[in-house]
Amino acid sequence: MAIKRTRTGGRAGNQRRAVKTTIEQMPWRQVVNIDRPTEPLGEDGIAAINEGVIKILEDIGIEFMNPEALEILKKGGATVKGENVRIGRELLAEMLAHVPPEFSITPRNPEREIRLGGKNMAFVNVSSPPNMWDLERGKRAGDFEGFKDFMKLTQYFNCIHVAGGYPVEPVDIHASVRHLDCLYEKLTLTDKVTHAYSLGQERVEDVMEMVRIAGGLTHEEFEEKPRMYTNINSVSPLKHDFPMLDGTIRLARRGQPIVVTPFTLAGAMAPVTMSGAVTLSLAEGLAAIVLIQMIRKGCPVMIGTFTSNVDMKSGAPAFGTPEYMRATQMTGQMARFYGLPMRSSGVCTANVPDAQAMWETSNSLWAAVQSGTNLVYHSAGWLEGGLIASPEKFIMDCEVLQHIQRYMEPSICATDVNDIAVDAVREVGHLPGANYFSIDHTQERYVDAFYAPFLSEWTNYEAWDLNGAEWTVQRAHKMYKAIINEFEAPPMDEGIKEELQAFVAKRKAEGGAPTDF
Repeated sequence: MAIKRTRTGGRAGNQRRAVKTTIEQMPWRQVVNIDRPTEPLGEDGIAAINEGVIKILEDIGIEFMNPEALEILKKGGATVKGENVRIGRELLAEMLAHVPPEFSITPRNPEREIRLGGKNMAFVNVSSPPNMWDLERGKRAGDFEGFKDFMKLTQYFNCIHVAGGYPVEPVDIHASVRHLDCLYEKLTLTDKVTHAYSLGQERVEDVMEMVRIAGGLTHEEFEEKPRMYTNINSVSPLKHDFPMLDGTIRLARRGQPIVVTPFTLAGAMAPVTMSGAVTLSLAEGLAAIVLIQMIRKGCPVMIGTFTSNVDMKSGAPAFGTPEYMRATQMTGQMARFYGLPMRSSGVCTANVPDAQAMWETSNSLWAAVQSGTNLVYHSAGWLEGGLIASPEKFIMDCEVLQHIQRYMEPSICATDVNDIAVDAVREVGHLPGANYFSIDHTQERYVDAFYAPFLSEWTNYEAWDLNGAEWTVQRAHKMYKAIINEFEAPPMDEGIKEELQAFVAKRKAEGGAPTDF
């Protein structure tokens, strides 16, 4: 049958989806960071870290465990001995000069396009935990139903801009076809920017094709601009593995963005000093960015940071720490030095959505703001150092994300005549018991004057107690259930949906992606 290829989503779809009753949330829009970044490094510190990066790249080298990548690097001018690759400072500078400082990614609904780089910020859902936790059932292995619930939350909340990796790994679906089922649900339950795991040929090629189909795009239209992205991690210390490099090569050839995020834990996979850990992380990340630019000059890339510390008593990773915050800020400085857009994360070590979870996550999220981060991974739902995803935590985090969104609105610090409000001060004057509640200046503005929470409880103790004395996580649980019950998927052309279904069925019949089990 002939497939009617139309763009999906758009203004009408957004209007239909706007009729929601569970919460009153802020509208969809990207955050623009209007603050000056926090910069803990002086000029000498920047120079010292850069020189450390150069020495690692020139004298020690990075191992690339992929023959095709090695051949590309060798032809591009790097020194290759076995799997060890050394990159001179001139070659590094030459390749970095090709990186676009800003770029956009356009999903199937063009109104959900995001801009990355500069002062732009975008928030990504939690990605990749193997387990989930909720107030009703506690901790359990991730499953497909849980995955779909998280995708619904991702679509529902306007403060989430990107449907990243699997919010929870659905281990009840075999790994050979998991990506097919997950991407189908992701592309039909959301209309936001999507992600592909860079884990070998089949998964990457399948996801690119499914994103192309979902957008109603020709192959040429898919490649003419970014439509999706991937994130790759190095194997610290000093390695990039085969499957991630394989996926990177395939995506780069088609001009799709790649976020390069070394995972360096100070004291474990990196030097115990935070500046040493940041230096190692940058060297690993820049080496991969050189490869990407050799493949396709101008391919959009981002440098990512996942540098934190370990608990030296147990060896367990720790997140949302003072060290994590400073490492993120330092990486932000260096990203600007190299002219690169940046990714960081909203992470914590806490096991349940409690006070610890929120102060650690808030530390991480505000470090993202302070560092000038453009793409904030794991912004909502992360627990236990990335081993648990929680719907209640997702909703609690979205309250914080809305705080950041509101904080960045220029209207808060506007200074025109009506904002300075001298006439209002004159009107109220010095009269005994005078206040500003009833004057026109207040009445005309009070509805939108301040942030209105959807989850926080602002009544006093007695009113809260009479209303059921629900703690934050309990309110979040009820909200989670209500959102799932009322959820409506964004519109998609039926012909396109059928084509997606046919592609999934075909690839399953072919066996999907090979596994060793």
